[in-house]
Parts: sequence; structure tokens; C-alpha cells
Amino acid sequence: MSSTDQYLEFVLDLLGELDDVAHRKMMGEYVLYYRGKVIGGIYDDRFLLKVTPASERLLSDAPRVTPYKGAKEMLLVEIEDREVLCDVVSAMWEELPAPKQRKKK
Repeated sequence: MSSTDQYLEFVLDLLGELDDVAHRKMMGEYVLYYRGKVIGGIYDDRFLLKVTPASERLLSDAPRVTPYKGAKEMLLVEIEDREVLCDVVSAMWEELPAPKQRKKK
């Protein structure tokens, strides 16, 4: 099942207080970026964040799920508190690796 544009808009609204949130549609799902780094995605209309020390600490009750078979576990976001979510994403950003530079052909 693919994620809906309506659910994407809902999640983007939750993250609306953050500058530079972007998304990319991939195979019917959405990858979410904050300031150029992948923070998570929307899979089957579920908002998932990468597991980092900050996301684990700040979303300690969030269940771990896999977005698709064979993928790494991610945290299922079940809260709708904009302030908490912005704090989580901001804290995660520091811990995420820089995007890989693509080689020029």
C-alpha cells in the first residue's frame, strides 16, 4: 500500500515550525529530509523516524517497526505534539551523518 498525499501534508504540518524540511517520493512512499539529512519517512501512512540516541531518548515510548521487509528498524511516531517533534528532529540532526557526495560522471 502506498502512502497518501493527505498523510504527507499532515506530517509536513506537524513539522511546519522547522525550516528546510523536504521530501522525496520514492516507490509510492516518502523520504523526509531536514537540512539535507534523511530523518525518516512515511511508509504505508505511518510516520517513521530513524533511530538515533536523541530520538530514542526523546521518544522513549515509541515502538520500533520496519518500514518494509529487510529494512532497519525505525521509530513509529504516534504523537502529534509539534513542539516535541521539532525538538526530536533538531536533536537528531546533530547525530545524523552528512549526506554522501555523489561522484560526477
